[in-house]
Amino acid sequence: MCGIAGAVSYICNIQDEKNAFLRMQKVLTPRGPDQDGAYFDDNCALLHTRLVVLDRENGRQPMTQTYNENTYTLIYNGELYNTAELRGELQSAGHTFRSHGDTEVVLKAFLEWKEHCVEHFNGIFAFVVWDEQNRRLFLARDRIGVKPLFYARTDTHFLFASEIKALFASGKLSARLDLNSVAEVMLLGPGRTPGCGVFQDVCELPPAHCAYLDRDGLHVSRYWALCDRPFTDTFEQTVEKVRYLVTDAVQRQLVSDVPVCTFLSGGLDSSIISSVADREFTARGEQLHTFTVTYKDNDLYFKKSKFQPNSDSQFVGLMNDYLHAQNHLITLDTEDLVAALYLAVDARDLPGMADVDSSLLLFCKEIKKYGTVALSGECADEIFGGYPWYRDETIRLREGFPWAQSTSYRKSFLQDDLARKLHAEEFVYQKYADTVAAADKCAGLSATEARMKEMMKLNLDWFMQTLLDRKDRMSMYNALEVRVPFCDYRIAEYLYTVPWEFKDYKHYEKGLLREAVKGLLPEEILWRKKSPYPKTHNPAYLAAVRRELQKVLDNTRAPLFQIVKKSALQDLMTQDVQQPWYGQLMTTPQTIAYFVQVNYWLEKYRPEIWI
Repeated sequence: MCGIAGAVSYICNIQDEKNAFLRMQKVLTPRGPDQDGAYFDDNCALLHTRLVVLDRENGRQPMTQTYNENTYTLIYNGELYNTAELRGELQSAGHTFRSHGDTEVVLKAFLEWKEHCVEHFNGIFAFVVWDEQNRRLFLARDRIGVKPLFYARTDTHFLFASEIKALFASGKLSARLDLNSVAEVMLLGPGRTPGCGVFQDVCELPPAHCAYLDRDGLHVSRYWALCDRPFTDTFEQTVEKVRYLVTDAVQRQLVSDVPVCTFLSGGLDSSIISSVADREFTARGEQLHTFTVTYKDNDLYFKKSKFQPNSDSQFVGLMNDYLHAQNHLITLDTEDLVAALYLAVDARDLPGMADVDSSLLLFCKEIKKYGTVALSGECADEIFGGYPWYRDETIRLREGFPWAQSTSYRKSFLQDDLARKLHAEEFVYQKYADTVAAADKCAGLSATEARMKEMMKLNLDWFMQTLLDRKDRMSMYNALEVRVPFCDYRIAEYLYTVPWEFKDYKHYEKGLLREAVKGLLPEEILWRKKSPYPKTHNPAYLAAVRRELQKVLDNTRAPLFQIVKKSALQDLMTQDVQQPWYGQLMTTPQTIAYFVQVNYWLEKYRPEIWI
């Protein structure tokens, strides 16, 4: 993976401002520490930082090609998983190649098909192409939204980058927050509205969208969406197709010129990926490395709950016995976990999922000591219906985002004048309602089937995006490329049409997926009850984040108090609130840590607050 950034201006001469744009490149160095490159002409700057995974010498960027008497320059962040097929198709159309990587394939696909190239891609990507003759910039982002692409328009410049921090590094854009920014952070965070960059004037190109920028402005269009269709496959055919799609996605994502490893929690999703990868590695006489995260004294303090009925450790042991892989157990200490709360904000450029973020950041740092590419099991729950809110009818039928039924609780922290201005319930409900209304549904569906389409749309557009943000920023902060096979768009397309009766096989969460991967896993893993991403259960963590929040409370000039009532935070310090902030992982300790992160974020960016 890589970092991309740049600017276009039809008013200023870009050549006179090179240092400003090279600052954008510098802050993206963690995403791509192996190589960097820059392209400048009077109207355009393209900056690239590269993490080398394929074809070190021939994959350098920016990559320029002259075609039909015009010159095009590409910068690209991502991976294509159908590179070989596309290369063959393009060769048949007359194109020649000097590299075996995917960058040249992306560029020549654009030369051949222009904006329609994205319809041919199976992968995760964000890229731009500068058309010199027409003075026009093309931007695109992958269907699921795995790779980020932010942008901002000023009076003189159009800026774009893989991360928000690079936009500000240009010196062309000031950090500002408005009422909508506060609503995003306090009423939706760590989620955010698709396309919203939280800071005023900062946007993100939404997943499955592309755009052209020219002298007439920015023209954005959607090139893909989940569409329902009549489902005619039998259950047996569905099982067979799911098995093929999942195993094919994993196999395609093992291609690399550098070492590949996998995350392994002992849960269903990471175990499937590790099992398929292990078979591939063993067949070619190599040993897979798997990585597991745990926390100091976690088994000592672990308590069963509805959402986490058992500890991961025994199941990791079962998988270690089953695979031919070498497992690496990474144990995180509470002190490090709390310190990394601040690094996680640096990585995300926004308040995040508290220790759910910081633990992943530290975990990725350790994995990076071994290799450059890892496969992870994100997004199976969204696509196969694994979360409690898919399965609990009471939650499923309730209006609003099922992972954040907390608007009143969140509102209680706001300064009174802000609470009056924001109309919290209406703000959140409208976001929910707009998403549900956009869910494509065949005519004549039962109420249950119709609701499940809405649930999948909600999860893919919102909850999954928060997890993908987390995965990209925490991993790329450590120059670790993490691939997510369950985000293969073919899986999402097919599963959107599959009836709930099939997904709910044996009335088991992800029952269809479990049936499809029979023979790939030990029975104890195959039918293990879902358990979420592992988090610390050590009471020392709660005590530590309370100390961090107390430092904020002791600072009368803490910027957090422009938004949040001090009295509400004091109450939070002494309460054990049963209302989760966001999903089942963000309970009282994480809510405290979230406010610590919000305060640090405000200190770091020092935004003007226009409320």
